[in-house]
Amino acid sequence: MKILLAVDGSSYSDAAVAAIAKRPWPAHSEIKILSVIEPFMPYMTEIWATSNEFWEELEKAAQEQANQALQDAVEKLTATTSKSLQLSTEIVQGNPKNAILDEAEKWGADLIVLGSHGYTGFKRLLLGSVSQAVASHAHCSVEIVRLPEAA
Repeated sequence: MKILLAVDGSSYSDAAVAAIAKRPWPAHSEIKILSVIEPFMPYMTEIWATSNEFWEELEKAAQEQANQALQDAVEKLTATTSKSLQLSTEIVQGNPKNAILDEAEKWGADLIVLGSHGYTGFKRLLLGSVSQAVASHAHCSVEIVRLPEAA
């Protein structure tokens, strides 16, 4: 079985990692842990108003957050799952909704697992729902993990 686990370092993705970690998976299952870095788009037409160093620091911080999210997930899964599971990691850039769907299809995932931030109302309208988009458009099964207090 091929499981794509999407993480972003939040407590919501930590819940998805925990959900994966507590299950017995078939021997020789593969888990690919994916973190997506959204490209930074300035919300102003005068991008010269900020220095290049500012944008470089934003990209560096996003890369560090993605690396930390992957490292934390690998540590948790290595400590709590069967040694027969094959773990791999990948960081991609793009819109999270599209990047998760594209990677799942390209890799041939049987299951996508991700956490839900539980946005509602105006916040959901502005930010969108990655988990809803993935569940609606994925070619395979999708498991959306919620935190108990967000449910």
